[in-house]
Amino acid sequence: MISGYMANHKKNNTLPAGKTYQQFSEDICRLLETARRSAGRAVNAILTASYWEIGRRIVEFEQQGEKRAEYGSSLVQQLSSDLTNKFGRGFSERNLRQMRLFYTLWQKPQTLSAEFINSEKWQTLSAKSEITNIAEYFPLSWSAYVRLMTVKDKNARQFYESETLRGGWSVRQLNRQISSQFYERTLLSRNKAAILNKGSVPEQNDITSPEEEIKDPYVLEFLGLKDEYSENDLEEALIRHLEIFLLELGSNFAFIARQKRLRIGNKWYRVDLVFFHRKLQCLVLIDLKIGEFSHADAGQMHLYCNYASEHWTNENENPPVGLILCAEKDHAVAKYALEGLPNKILASEYQLLLPNEKELVEELIKTRKILESR
Repeated sequence: MISGYMANHKKNNTLPAGKTYQQFSEDICRLLETARRSAGRAVNAILTASYWEIGRRIVEFEQQGEKRAEYGSSLVQQLSSDLTNKFGRGFSERNLRQMRLFYTLWQKPQTLSAEFINSEKWQTLSAKSEITNIAEYFPLSWSAYVRLMTVKDKNARQFYESETLRGGWSVRQLNRQISSQFYERTLLSRNKAAILNKGSVPEQNDITSPEEEIKDPYVLEFLGLKDEYSENDLEEALIRHLEIFLLELGSNFAFIARQKRLRIGNKWYRVDLVFFHRKLQCLVLIDLKIGEFSHADAGQMHLYCNYASEHWTNENENPPVGLILCAEKDHAVAKYALEGLPNKILASEYQLLLPNEKELVEELIKTRKILESR
């Protein structure tokens, strides 16, 4: 296709002088990647400024003289309820407290000079709440600030912020440096310049694509977009087939969600499929792994079940059950996470009414072979 295009257009002399089609195509790709990154950063800047401004307003509203104690105990709860009803996800009490903390820690962004902070212009911007103007003073993504807020030591936090700006660190790189105590190691080092230069070099896993920047859970949440995508076409196809297969088993399974997100601490997870089993009166969480089954997979599913039990389970419903499906090329595993159920009778009932693990394995292998042959 490309060779034909090149041959045809060389005859017509329509390609730019001195450029091959390969160079022309690569230029377009670079342009699109730059545009996507710019779009992600622009949204993140507005998001961060908006959350800073929300935090500022919460703090100032809470500090109204004698009413401070009263507002402090109920304001966030009431605001969370109102904003969630109007805008949906992203405004839990935890998130609002994070915005309040963000303003508290960054009342005067470090990118501003002391002269500007004391100037009339800054006071005017703060008073008018001009988000687009405030945004330029928060060059990092909201995900980066969320990670920085976990650093208790003020000097360490400022160090990581400065190094992220200086080195253009991704959130992954920032997280790795904080987790490995880069600040403390730098203080102890005799050759601080060398360790700073070494620390600024990203590892392979630190690099994020433009798509990942746009699909940042915080960005999707802020824009009110659904997060129903998969990083792997085969995995997505298997998940969709499993959804249909379970619904066709009978009327017991009711579909709830695909790629349902949950947040534990400052980390995001996704459960591939969530069903409700009508006879068992419980949620069924399904996680699909393309690779080999590991104990870490079991631990993660128990984490999901514990979270679902606390946050997704309604009164009078039974505890959720997890199903781990590992679809290796020549081998498959299906395992239910039944530990933690209140009694053996309930566990036996679960095993009786849920699909047989062997049947699930056979269906998984058959489906994978069909998909790979297409």
